[in-house]
Amino acid sequence: MEFVLIGRGERVARRLRQVTEHKLARLERIEPRITRLEVEVIAEKNPRRGGIHRVEAVAASPRRSYRAHAEARDVESALDVVAERLERQIRDHHERRLAWRNAGAGRVRSAQPPGGTAEPELRSAERPTRPRPARP
Repeated sequence: MEFVLIGRGERVARRLRQVTEHKLARLERIEPRITRLEVEVIAEKNPRRGGIHRVEAVAASPRRSYRAHAEARDVESALDVVAERLERQIRDHHERRLAWRNAGAGRVRSAQPPGGTAEPELRSAERPTRPRPARP
């Protein structure tokens, strides 16, 4: 996985690079197909914003990219939020893929129990009828 860390408005210190790699390393464990992880740390200079740090991240994998951003007083807490959001997106994507793959499993012959279908179909003559209300 290629890791890119960009700093806008501040220098990227070695400690910040280590913390970022450590916090976002779990994404590679969840989604091993991630090819590039680009993190941008932005220091807000506006005094009305109060020295907030903004962290934007893009995790790129074949056919899919995941994006997240967060703002906080310090970079580490913003990194935590970004990591949680990216992890949630990856997990949701995995769940959707599994649901899509398993949706047709009931129609596959190998998924049915031996001897035919799981529930035998009732013909119209064998169907239970509802009791009709008595007429006055």
